Amino acid sequence: MYDILDLYEEDYDPKKPLICLDEKPKQLLMDKRMSIPMKSGSSEKYDYEYVRNGTANIFMAVEFKAGKR
Repeated sequence: MYDILDLYEEDYDPKKPLICLDEKPKQLLMDKRMSIPMKSGSSEKYDYEYVRNGTANIFMAVEFKAGKR
């Protein structure tokens, strides 16, 4: 753990980039019924029921010290 924290304390060197990778699974959902649009004096109304359309994995690579993702 301390070895990793020491890496974050080092100065930025473009020849030795510090890159972090993260993955997050997400469900792909779709509304089962059409929502009722907003009207004057009332907000949009939508149903809590949904249709599941599978899953997807989101990957992100970040180089914090260079400000890149």
